[in-house]
Amino acid sequence: MTRIKRGIATHKRKKNILKQTKGYLNRRRTNVAAAKEAILHAGAYAYSHRRTRKRDFRKLWTVRINAASREQGIPFGKLMDLLHKNKVGLNKKMLAELAVRNPKAFEALVSSVR
Repeated sequence: MTRIKRGIATHKRKKNILKQTKGYLNRRRTNVAAAKEAILHAGAYAYSHRRTRKRDFRKLWTVRINAASREQGIPFGKLMDLLHKNKVGLNKKMLAELAVRNPKAFEALVSSVR
């Protein structure tokens, strides 16, 4: 029976792990054991933060709309209620964009639903 050396497969596996840790600092980039753990944690954080990012943006849009609507003398909740009753089909992202980039259009929108 011939001898099987597994160095090639091991080297390839380690190389792949170290390739994934590009940009990490110190031992986490060069040491395979530390790199493997760093990749596991990075993956977990990436997964959870993809979901958190959606929440964060929704909060940001709410804050922007509230600030712009209060300048018009109407609080956020009341504005959203009026928009819903008047069947205005703009979502929070678009309302926030209007409030930031085109305040005159936002003002016109608020005055039309008021």
